[in-house]
Amino acid sequence: TSVAVDLVEFLNASPTAFHAVDESKKRLVSSGYTYLSEREDWKLEAGGKYFFTRNHSTIVAFAIGKKYVAGNGIYIIGAHTDSPCLKLKPVSKLSKGGYLEVGVQTYGGGLWHTWFDRDLSVAGRVIVREQQKNGSESYHHRLVRVEDPIMRIPTLAIHLDREVNDGFKLNKQTHLAPVLATSIKAELNKSATENGTVSSEAKLQGKTNTTQKHHSILLQLIADKIGCEPEEICDFELQAYDTQKSIISGALKEFIFSGRLDNLCMSYCSLKALIDSTSSETSLDDEAGARMVALFDHEEVGSDSAQGAGSPVMLDTLSRITGSFVSDPAKLLPKTIQKSFLVSADMAHALHPNYMDKHEENHQPKLHEGLVIKHNANQRYATNAVSSFLFREIAARNGLPVQEFVIRNDLACGSTIGPILASGAGIRTVDVGAPQLSMHSVREMCGVDDVKHSYDHFKAFFLQFSALDQNLAVD
Repeated sequence: TSVAVDLVEFLNASPTAFHAVDESKKRLVSSGYTYLSEREDWKLEAGGKYFFTRNHSTIVAFAIGKKYVAGNGIYIIGAHTDSPCLKLKPVSKLSKGGYLEVGVQTYGGGLWHTWFDRDLSVAGRVIVREQQKNGSESYHHRLVRVEDPIMRIPTLAIHLDREVNDGFKLNKQTHLAPVLATSIKAELNKSATENGTVSSEAKLQGKTNTTQKHHSILLQLIADKIGCEPEEICDFELQAYDTQKSIISGALKEFIFSGRLDNLCMSYCSLKALIDSTSSETSLDDEAGARMVALFDHEEVGSDSAQGAGSPVMLDTLSRITGSFVSDPAKLLPKTIQKSFLVSADMAHALHPNYMDKHEENHQPKLHEGLVIKHNANQRYATNAVSSFLFREIAARNGLPVQEFVIRNDLACGSTIGPILASGAGIRTVDVGAPQLSMHSVREMCGVDDVKHSYDHFKAFFLQFSALDQNLAVD
């Protein structure tokens, strides 16, 4: 479907959370959404469409109904922009056995063995110093992505580890450093480039010691990409990423093979649903609430950051929206929260044909069979009977498939931003996600049909939720 094709383009444009936010931003701007700065006062209007970014790794977009008044509900889909990966250490320069290697930290709970023997490169953000005409300096945030594969984590030959197939035990500190170059070639390259020029180290006097912390080859590659000198790079947050492109594949072209499906697939589907549910001139004419998508960073590591779901970003946003329409938002915020609803959208575990016993027989989500509603009695997911009914009812009214998942009692359950936002803000929440295989691998897979089902379900949620909610009495 065209939605799946568009998702693949989104994935290929988004090797990091920073790039995912940048791609989301481009799509929102081209759809008539107005950029807001959190550092300024907001002047919002009913019928307006807005977005802001925090740290350039979290993005929140919302459209206010033309019938909105302060105290009305906000209908939110929350997802996350980050995925498990290898992030470069503050000092990444490693030299061992005649090789130049790159020191990396593990981020999140990745299937780290899948990162071996992949064609890797680096992407992320760089802080660049720029000299002004008047002699002063300014500092800019720049995104960078080196497209060519420049490094690799080689596995050890089986002849040197005969027991490896009985259980591969990797040491995250010693085994995961990618190889960037050999020392001998690096030296030859260095002499060639420095012949007749002032070395980077000499230019750097009194500036920054970035070139002492990272291999000069790596810094030069990054500088070439963003059009600056290596000594103008003040700092960066870079990660390794697999250069193999995301693709629609399988014998019947029914799968998407890609990195970062968890959770860029849900980020994309929710963003597209918001944009498409607010695209026409009359989209917001009868809307009394506001429609919102919030894509957070740092879910994979617990959401505890200034831009994670555990931060005040959600409450800040609800408060500022309310405050644009009334002088004392504190009075109306509790009312807004009780009328609001959050769909926490994070990928789900599809049944694996080679590990059937890992799923309970009554809860076996399958590819192509729709979004999965996730349940957990111990509140690892925030779904309850009310929130699951509302979400399921939207599916029923639109002829969409939906599935249920609960983890086996003898397995540990993962979690999502759902319980964090539900407990932090007090918003009714349902946890859902499209089913996938190979979760947290460098290369994951999901079903093409589920991308369309997810998009359709989210779009229907935005269009129909407020009317449905009025017919339900609980408290």
